[in-house]
Amino acid sequence: MPEIVYTQPEGEPVHVNLKDQYWAAFLAWLFPGAGHIYQGRYAKGLLFMVCIMSTFLYGLGLGRGRCVYATDSMGKLNYYYIGQVGVGLPALPAVVQSIKTSGGKDPFFELCERFPADYENVGMRYHKVDRTQEDIPRERTLKDGLMAPPPGPISLNDADSLGMWHFDYKHMFEIGVLYTLVAGLLNMLAIYDAFCGPAIITMAQKEELEKRKNKVKGDL
Repeated sequence: MPEIVYTQPEGEPVHVNLKDQYWAAFLAWLFPGAGHIYQGRYAKGLLFMVCIMSTFLYGLGLGRGRCVYATDSMGKLNYYYIGQVGVGLPALPAVVQSIKTSGGKDPFFELCERFPADYENVGMRYHKVDRTQEDIPRERTLKDGLMAPPPGPISLNDADSLGMWHFDYKHMFEIGVLYTLVAGLLNMLAIYDAFCGPAIITMAQKEELEKRKNKVKGDL
């Protein structure tokens, strides 16, 4: 249980008990703020929890639950997810969805087999078909395809489901990706704080900075 002591110019020194640093870092990744609450740093833990989770959920809402996914239906990694998964447990349903729809076994492929005309002329209305067509099996994915990969092959030249999401949601999809990505990156900083402790400048560091500052002024 490492304890860090920060000396202050006035008053009592600050004691920070990091407890088990590795367990705290894991909890901080698993759910934003959980590692700090485990360490007894309740104010900072609640601050991280509220700020990071609200940012992630707001972005997820802007993208209607689709802007966070681990891989596409062909198994290709979504590189944005590397940052998004920084929020831990709230982003893990994307992994479950990726496993459940792996190998092309998702509702879109069955839609192509049953309604080939709809697939050929799907254009920008696949999103509407996906929402209303009762004949499409949905048991393979979680609620309403939450964090599921874009179904069907991804094509740069032809209309695909990912392109249709961008068309339907307009700029909100990109903003949703940005918000969820920022939330994941912010939580990585929180994980570092849970593992290493707060970045407080000690008296010795302050004195060293003052010496360097004065030396620079003298050189000028």
